Amino acid sequence: MSPHSRKISGRKRLRELGIVIGRYKPGKLNAITDVPGVMVGHSTIISGRGGHGKTGPARTGVTAILPNGGNVYNERVVGGSFVLNGAGEMAGLTQVVEWGLLETPILLTNTLAVGTCSESLVNYMIENHPEIGRTEDVVIPLVGECDDSWLNDITARHVGYEHVLEALQSASSGPVSEGSVGGGTGMLTCDFKAGIGTSSRKLPEVMGGYTIGVLVMSNFGVMENLRVDGLPVGEILAPKYAAQRKRGHENYGSIIAVLATTAPLLPHQLTRLSKRVALGIGRTGSYAANGSGEIILAFSTANKVPRRSEKMVYRMKILLDKRMDALYEAAIEATEEAILNALCAADPMEGVNGNYAPALPLDELKDVFEQYRKLLPARHERSKAPGT
Repeated sequence: MSPHSRKISGRKRLRELGIVIGRYKPGKLNAITDVPGVMVGHSTIISGRGGHGKTGPARTGVTAILPNGGNVYNERVVGGSFVLNGAGEMAGLTQVVEWGLLETPILLTNTLAVGTCSESLVNYMIENHPEIGRTEDVVIPLVGECDDSWLNDITARHVGYEHVLEALQSASSGPVSEGSVGGGTGMLTCDFKAGIGTSSRKLPEVMGGYTIGVLVMSNFGVMENLRVDGLPVGEILAPKYAAQRKRGHENYGSIIAVLATTAPLLPHQLTRLSKRVALGIGRTGSYAANGSGEIILAFSTANKVPRRSEKMVYRMKILLDKRMDALYEAAIEATEEAILNALCAADPMEGVNGNYAPALPLDELKDVFEQYRKLLPARHERSKAPGT
């Protein structure tokens, strides 16, 4: 399945429904790829029906994010992270925390495919950089996971090297496919089908003109908690969709969020920015349940740290901390919209053992907001961001 040509029949992004999150404008693509140099690719695996088995139903895949095109190994980017709740995993994150640098692509997949993706990414890196482990240090790949076992026969281990390679080789700087694609193929959010979602914000020039992009693999929450721009949409829809919701260990799941920015930030500043991504996750209804993992990785493309240099000192541009407030607000907005785009893009899906995930009903969502605006018109008369 071609990862970027896949069209979601009848589905729309949140803004196409007339629902606008926040006050800052998105970038041209309203995606993480609005940050120059960032590329995204998917490998989507959908096959089979029925129960568990060696070739049980596949509803899974891999999403690849290349922070600096194909050159992040030689020209590393500055990184930071924040773990809101740790019932999840991002392999390789410890080194990012220690060094404040990213030197490999980022892969997103299901929980039991982390090892396969790590090994496959190592193979890919060695093929492209044969000096690894010989004349240069080894690498520790970055692989984030969420549990897709409600729809995917996760123990059948469908993800292989060929899927990691497809995601990496198909990565582009253009529009990003959303919903049931790549690592998000088998994911749910608040009992509705979700998966991959993305959004961006472009700050006014007076605030630096920086771009922030967020991509999520969203897989958390229960229906009653879903909120859209502060409106309790989940409570409104729950009575109608109660019979279709996921049953058993309702709070399981996680979300991996990846933030990219052109702002020149140090690792501690990216960690602070990651914490605001967690606030954006909370706005959609997450309370970081016991069995849910909320893990955020952030990087800046403003400073490229060379792997090899004869110099003693590397000079970096640094944004002053007191100038970061606009970035904080933009990160929250982009995160909330990215999660909602994942929900809006995804089709309904039947998976292993006949388990079913309904799609978020877009017509009903739009009608709810139209009624809401009639009651509180001032609520949606957005004040302009300073400098716009």
